[in-house]
Amino acid sequence: MKPEIFALMAAVLWGVGSFFEKKGLHASDISPQVGVLIRTGTAVLLLVVISYPHMHQLKGIEMRPLLYILVGGGILAGTLGMLFFYKSLSEGELSRVLPIAFTSPVYGALMGIIILGEEASPSKIVGIALTFLGVAVLTLF
Repeated sequence: MKPEIFALMAAVLWGVGSFFEKKGLHASDISPQVGVLIRTGTAVLLLVVISYPHMHQLKGIEMRPLLYILVGGGILAGTLGMLFFYKSLSEGELSRVLPIAFTSPVYGALMGIIILGEEASPSKIVGIALTFLGVAVLTLF
């Protein structure tokens, strides 16, 4: 299957999941911190089961890649990003905060272009601009 199909599947699941997360936050009146804890705890349990056949890979992982994943995924995206996301879900309208939060691929694309030296094709530049324009239309008007 093409990577773009997996990315589309992730987008759909994140969008639908965010709907249920917002409903859960408001139905129980829990803090964003507890919401993230429930979400992450559930993910950890499921991932331990799914990852079990691959656990041997942990033995050979070097420090540098491990730190990239710990800092990028564990601290920045997994903890701080999720806390800010849940705070926005608990206080804002889903139709306003979700498009803003999901501009995250744009920042990844820009880092790919600027830091990794990926091609800054006209279609990528137009796509980035249209993403921001689309979010502006959804959230400002």
